[in-house]
Amino acid sequence: MESKLNCGGCAPAHATEHARDGIGRRTFLAQSALLAAGALLAACAASDVSAPGTTINSTTNIKVSDFPALASVGGIALVNFSGNPFAIVRTGDASFVTLSRICPHQGNTINPNGSGFLCPGHGARFNASGQWVGGQSTSNMRSYATSYDAAAGTLTIG
Repeated sequence: MESKLNCGGCAPAHATEHARDGIGRRTFLAQSALLAAGALLAACAASDVSAPGTTINSTTNIKVSDFPALASVGGIALVNFSGNPFAIVRTGDASFVTLSRICPHQGNTINPNGSGFLCPGHGARFNASGQWVGGQSTSNMRSYATSYDAAAGTLTIG
């Protein structure tokens, strides 16, 4: 009997034998492509969970006076905690927000841009509070609990 892998064009009787053995080549390729696309989409969906720099392991205290940019509302200070890039934004007289500068889409380092932020990797734009406002669609920048002690002039983050 001739090998089914090297038959090189089946006679009608031989084609029936292939159909009995399982799915056809076209069906196999179509189902494989769907499976690969599903795996790719799942990997993209999980990217914000596995992106580096998205956790602060303990609370961190900083003096606001150590960062001149934080002296006025709208000021943005760039800091590193445990080797990960963050931005602290003064959003009001007594309010601040701390944001991870790791893009939730692909893990690029987001940079300040005007009064907000821009991802250089794919062009996503975020406002000063870390909310996505345009460019490549993605989730908001990750924010962290930030409390301000006005008497001491300190922020507690995490």
